[in-house]
Amino acid sequence: MLIIPIKDGENIDRALKRFKRKFDKTGAMRQLRTRKQFTKPSVKNRQKIQKAQYIQHLRDSESI
Repeated sequence: MLIIPIKDGENIDRALKRFKRKFDKTGAMRQLRTRKQFTKPSVKNRQKIQKAQYIQHLRDSESI
């Protein structure tokens, strides 16, 4: 649970902004999205290999 102390005379928008920033740093939404559906390990490995191939292709085309 996040606790955001509000100082006397502090604008509520500023406190809300601090809350949002702190919430983003915890990574709770990212974790919820990844847990929403299960991906098989073979699919994860395939995506990892495809990403590596794409990055390698970009690096190769940059060298030319």
